[in-house]
Amino acid sequence: MESITRKPRILLIYTGGTIGMVRNAETGALENFNFGRLLEQVPELRRFDFEIRTHTFEPPIDSSDMDLTHWARLVRIISEGYEDYDGFVVLHGTDTMAYTASALSFMLENVGKPVILTGSQLPIGQLRTDGKENLISAIEIAAARRPDGTPMVPEVCIYFKEKLMRGNRTTKINSEQFNAFRSFNYPCLATAGIEIRYNQAAIRRPNNDKPMIPHYEVDPNVVVLSLFPGIQRSLVHAVLNIPGLKAVVLRTFGAGNAPQLRWFKEELKAASEQGILIVNITQCQSGSVHMGLYETSLPLLDVGVVSGYDSTPECAIAKLMFLLGQHLPPEQLREMMNSNLAGEITI
Repeated sequence: MESITRKPRILLIYTGGTIGMVRNAETGALENFNFGRLLEQVPELRRFDFEIRTHTFEPPIDSSDMDLTHWARLVRIISEGYEDYDGFVVLHGTDTMAYTASALSFMLENVGKPVILTGSQLPIGQLRTDGKENLISAIEIAAARRPDGTPMVPEVCIYFKEKLMRGNRTTKINSEQFNAFRSFNYPCLATAGIEIRYNQAAIRRPNNDKPMIPHYEVDPNVVVLSLFPGIQRSLVHAVLNIPGLKAVVLRTFGAGNAPQLRWFKEELKAASEQGILIVNITQCQSGSVHMGLYETSLPLLDVGVVSGYDSTPECAIAKLMFLLGQHLPPEQLREMMNSNLAGEITI
């Protein structure tokens, strides 16, 4: 079969970020290099029997400048090349990588091919860079096939420091170490040592009876409200009354607990009655919200707050933006937030 025997075709998409920088010999400044000359920087890629093509954002952007238009741009690039390539590797700055990975997991509905985001803490041109290993392993994973010729990991993932993680389960945890990302509430999909070992039981499989459906519309009218001891009504009121606001990610204590203050319940109830969807996630890095488990979470249930289960903050934000962009009726929106759409929550 041609799909099994031909060389894997990989599209490498460079959005910007540390991995794509080299030091100018004259000025000493870090500059983005031309990814069309990738083999000059990473000659090891010649040893792969793959067809690797590149697409570069012009101009490349720092990940702190990543916005919703760039998400849609990535979806369009992947969608337009979906039939031509076996896998996609997105080179991305680390600061917002988990947000982008989460968004793509929803915007590429029923994706059936690997979309691997990676980057580095040191530029690829530096001697001690972590970029080469991350890039090489990400490409190898994107090209990996099962014995029947289907992709080994047909998901949106992040690969970093020898670990492949589901993208919408991943959070950046370190700004200085090479192990910059972690998936607290879901096991790694693969680990790279002498061999790349895949955790088959953890890998999500697409519905082969349905196509991949690209989505381009997302709605930015979402805000994050983190609770803290001594939080004032004026602050909560101001946040919940932002003009145009449609949804709130409420970061509560522990298993989903909040202050038992009358005014706090009144503010949430008023916002909910105005049609604002409030989603409860824990401030803890690991674990889940269990609304109703403790008395301090009961007032949230009473005013219609929705459980975010074990969502990461990045995923909760991206999921809300995606669903709001679908212009769903309120009840369907609430139902979809309580549904596991792309492996993002444990129900």
